[in-house]
Parts: sequence; C-alpha cells; structure tokens
Amino acid sequence: MTTESHDVVVVGGGTAGCFASATAAREGLDVVLLERKTEDEGGKIACGDGLKGKSSLPDVIDRDRLKSESFTNRNINRAIFQNPQTGEEVDIPFNETGAVIDRWKYGQILLDEADRAGVDLHYNTVVSDVIQPNERVEGVRAVRDGDPVDYEAEVVIDGAGALSLLQDKADFSASTFDTRVDYSQFCSAYREVLEVPEPVEWDDALVFKPTEELGYLWYFPRSSTEINAGLGFQMNKPSMELVDVLKNDLETHPEFQGATVKNKLGAALPTRRPYDSAVHPGYVAVGDSAGHVNPCTGGGIPGAAKAGHWAAKVATEAISDGDVSEAALWEYNRRVQTDFGKRFAAMDLYNIFGGAHDIDDLIGVITALPGQQLVDALGKKGTAEMTLGLKLKTILKTVGHWDVLYKLYKLQQEANSLKEIYDSYPSSPKYFDAWRRDRDGVMDGVYEITGAEPKY
Repeated sequence: MTTESHDVVVVGGGTAGCFASATAAREGLDVVLLERKTEDEGGKIACGDGLKGKSSLPDVIDRDRLKSESFTNRNINRAIFQNPQTGEEVDIPFNETGAVIDRWKYGQILLDEADRAGVDLHYNTVVSDVIQPNERVEGVRAVRDGDPVDYEAEVVIDGAGALSLLQDKADFSASTFDTRVDYSQFCSAYREVLEVPEPVEWDDALVFKPTEELGYLWYFPRSSTEINAGLGFQMNKPSMELVDVLKNDLETHPEFQGATVKNKLGAALPTRRPYDSAVHPGYVAVGDSAGHVNPCTGGGIPGAAKAGHWAAKVATEAISDGDVSEAALWEYNRRVQTDFGKRFAAMDLYNIFGGAHDIDDLIGVITALPGQQLVDALGKKGTAEMTLGLKLKTILKTVGHWDVLYKLYKLQQEANSLKEIYDSYPSSPKYFDAWRRDRDGVMDGVYEITGAEPKY
C-alpha cells in the first residue's frame, strides 16, 4: 500500500473537478486530481453539448482557448419546440447567443488546463472508499494502475458525478450534509453523435421534443452536418427503451436518413434541486455530485464550473486557517444557494409539477405560453412574469387546460417565494434547521397545489 499526502484531493475529472483543481492549484495548494479513465479517454462524457457561452465560466482556465478549440457551433440563437401530438413547431428566440461544443475535446482541454495550473493528474485511478477515522474525511482509498494507494488530504472535493460512490462510503451523521437523495431524483439519458449527409436547415437552433415519461428528445447541432441527438427520462417513471425511442424518432426526420453514428454514450444525471448542504468536515461535493444541474433541461456545465471554483476558494481559506470544519467550509453552500441554487430550486418545482400531470395537458399549456416566458422559467431566472395582455392571450389559447394553467399560475407564486427563501440562506450551519423549515413550508404548498408525492 502506497500513501500520498496532498492539501486537496479532487475526485473526478469532469467540469467541476477540473475547475476545482485548477483553482486550488493557482491558489498555491498541492492538488491531485484522480480520474478513473485513461489519459486518452479523459473528458469523454455523455452530454447534450449545449452551452450558453464561455463568459459564464470562471476565469481560471484559458477560456479563449476553450472557445476556439471546442466550441464547434457558436451561432445558437433560438430553440425549436416540437409538438409530438400535432407535428407543429414553436420557435423560441434566445436573448443571448449560445453554443454547442465537442464535449470530448472540451473535457480534454479542461484536463490540460488543470495540468498547466500545476495539478498532479492521476489517470487510471479508481476510488473505492473514503479515509474517515473519526468525523472528518481525511482522504480517499483508490487503485491506480492496479496498485492500491491511500490519498491523504486536508480537504476532499467530490466531483465523482451522479450518485457518487464517496457519499455511499462517508458517514455524514456529524454534519448537515444532505442525505435525502435517491434514484428517483435522477434521470437516465442516452445520446448519439450523428453525421448527416446534407446540412440541416436548423443549425442555429436547439431542438426539443417531449417524450411520454417526463423527459425530452433533443437535437443539438455541433455543426450543420454533425448532430448530438439524445433523450432522457425520469427514474421515478416507468423505464423507456432509450435507444429504440431515439431510433424511432430519428426515422421520422428525413434529414437523418443515411446518417452515420460516430459515437454513443449513456449516463445518469440529477434532476433535482441542489443539495441543501454539500459540506462536511474535510469534504465538499461539487457539480453532479451535489445536484448542480438544471432540473428541467439537464444543463450542468456552468453550475459545475462555478461550484468547483467556489469550493476550491473556500477550501483554500479553510486550509490556510487550519480549520476544515463544516462551519469553515459553509460559505461554499451560501455562494451556491444564493446564486444558481435558488434558480435550480425554483425550476425543480416545474419538474414536480410535470410529474403530476398528463403529458397532453402539459403540451397544451407549454405550446400556448410565450417563448420568452419559457426561456425565463427554465433558464436564467427560474421564474417568469407576464403582462395582462399575454395572460389573456394564453388563457384564450389553453381552452380545455384551464385547471392546469391555474395550477401553474399558483406554482409560479410559490417559485417566487422559494427564491426569496434561498436568498436568505444562512451564513452558518447554526441557522440551517430554521431555514430548512421555512423552505419545507413552501414545498408543502407546492405538493398541495400539484397533487404530487413529496420528492424529498
């Protein structure tokens, strides 16, 4: 058995892990990043590949390099919502230009940038357990190139992904770390990268189409001839044959006839609110490991990048002070919850709402809503406002679905209340229980409005 000692051990070489390790290394810490894949396979992750832009990423890596080398389509300015019942399409303009990336190339660049920052990268390293002799997590146990290695550290940053093994192994009884997590709060997803014979006409758009089991199909153009095509479904719903459903839908699109499959991958991802607390003495969870994914769209890159960066900044200060307790790491929680955390928590209400209603009713309401309101509710704001005129037009277009529309209006009010509670996220664990009682009070109202079973 070999033992290594570092200031910080980061588990997982995804977006969160790379930004965390690069940040910590640039702060002068001794950092090792453990990645289970080989160096050649590093960064290869199942992803929809959509990204709103490099400006949302922390400036600890070369963002211009990332954009020039991995952003394959930088001209995404709208979404297309396809109605599976009627075949009609709803065009939704964006208020800012987005992009589609080559996720493998993007991941390779992030790992290389972490290396440039001074991170010690250990590939072929499979983590199997945490080192936790008492309350504090003091490192992880792993097998590197077939040999057992103990990695000791002041702080372990968990970027191991959805349903992280580390969280199964750690004892969080001495902290408020969120353990109300189960498979039903996750989505199973599958995607293929296709090369089509002729350029598509919608290479400036992200295409979405609802599926039966509270999921959606997507067609995201990496270029006019290379398309990321995929779908997902909620794990609390009956399972879908993802490959078959995608294949059947591809056959309805003439532009995919004769297409070549270049790559295929599957994954699980959280479709839930961010963990209420993602810190424990000596331990911080980031990215998918902490639920830092838009629960409606599955987009997780910007949240993961920010979370990794903030976790490393807070860990650096805690290590410098010689105190890596829950209270010393708590500022990380506050930064997450008062930033994208409150938006994702609000969006999660729409996910809960969708799970409690028939797909036909949902499509009837969604297709009647103005595009900008959909963008606001499911994107940067997490909520949406409508003028009286827009409300009247929406009412006229949703005849037969007024009960669902009214519930959605009531849910909107709860989403606004929830964001206000997240704005007042406590500055220390001392007030956490009181905050959670207030938040859960809003959630009780959500379940009453929607008729959904409690999600947490």
